[in-house]
Amino acid sequence: MDVATIWFLIVGGVFLAMAGFGPWLERLPLTTGIVYVLVGVSIGPFGLDLLSVDLFKHAVFLEHVTEIAVIVSLFTAGLKLTLPLTDPQWRLAASLATLAMIINIALVAGLAFTVFGFSPGAALLLGAILSPTDPVLASDVQIAESEQRDRLRFALTAEGGLNDGTCFPFVLLGLGLLGNHELGSYGSRWIGLDLVWPAIGGIVIGYLMGLGVSRCIIFLRTKHDKQESKKLDDFLTLGLIALSYGVALAGHTNGFLAVFAAGIALRSISRPSIKHELDLKGDEGVDEVIKATADLPKTVLGFNEQLERTAEVVVCILLGSLIDRHTIELKPWIFACALLFVARPISAGLTIFRNPILTRFQKKSIAWLGIRGIGSIYYLVYTITHGLDPQVAQTFASITFGSILLSILLHGGSVTPLMNIYEHKLQHYRKRLATRKIRLK
Repeated sequence: MDVATIWFLIVGGVFLAMAGFGPWLERLPLTTGIVYVLVGVSIGPFGLDLLSVDLFKHAVFLEHVTEIAVIVSLFTAGLKLTLPLTDPQWRLAASLATLAMIINIALVAGLAFTVFGFSPGAALLLGAILSPTDPVLASDVQIAESEQRDRLRFALTAEGGLNDGTCFPFVLLGLGLLGNHELGSYGSRWIGLDLVWPAIGGIVIGYLMGLGVSRCIIFLRTKHDKQESKKLDDFLTLGLIALSYGVALAGHTNGFLAVFAAGIALRSISRPSIKHELDLKGDEGVDEVIKATADLPKTVLGFNEQLERTAEVVVCILLGSLIDRHTIELKPWIFACALLFVARPISAGLTIFRNPILTRFQKKSIAWLGIRGIGSIYYLVYTITHGLDPQVAQTFASITFGSILLSILLHGGSVTPLMNIYEHKLQHYRKRLATRKIRLK
């Protein structure tokens, strides 16, 4: 059978199986990402050998697939975050996506350089590839409508949305030190055109595009039939994602940050005051503009979550099929253990240990739940398509795949019971608070 036929059979079978067994799997202490990866392994070289994906021959294909998956997940993450940008929780997320990420890169690079003999450029590049966190592969930790002020969920969701973009300059820095990217005199080009301008320009472009497109759609909804307009929400999602990403790239800015900012901007139009007005007056007593504004982000989010699940299926199956003998060697698992048990807890701990808005349990949970996934795969294949030496790339691939596999297994297996404990603690705290208020009265 040709590859296309195999993909139709695999993806169709997985979707039907998840539709039938999904509710049962949700009761188990694991995530769907684990299941998808196991499917990929079973049909890859270690299993039935039905699907053969070569990391180097199919690097361009893999880059585009993972790129699409990343921007869809970033837009979804942005849509879930409704807190105003002045809220202290944003500073917490920004510190995790910048300071903690830089510390993480330094720790991984130090291990690669001192213990395994990588060159400084290769060590830095590996640290940058392994730095993005990915809450998509552990859905239990993502923020939901009723948990907007949950500091643990917000921090992890926002960090995952930000650091896929903030790590990009360090990937380019690593490539530059290896001679595959222009850094300029004393790194001046890298600082100006890879670090500062892409970050500022990407956020501004994405946010303005998100606001502009959403306001245009609201205007059209109030002037035309609302139900007919809502049928086009799917096109709005795809259009805004593609346009914000494309304009950001055309302006030589950071497309990942632009897409994330576009999602935040689209969600920001549904202000808490609007929801409060709807609750007070009901549908009949509220202006059409307010109704359209309240509905838009929610309907877009529903469609985008479906896109995200589809992308997760494809990328996880690809990941499983890419597992080879190099992945099960000792070196990848040493790196993976160092990343998850040393680098992440230290980098996150140093960043948030004095943060006054987090409880001790929240700090420990953030330090543990540094989930690796789609972003690392994208940056790996990006370096391959931009001239990384094949031998170095093969070593990087085994380390990256081993780290993601261990992360999916450990984080995916622990996140559900961990969040159940967290919810129990929250309920206990709320009961104590309510009892204290009653006594004061």
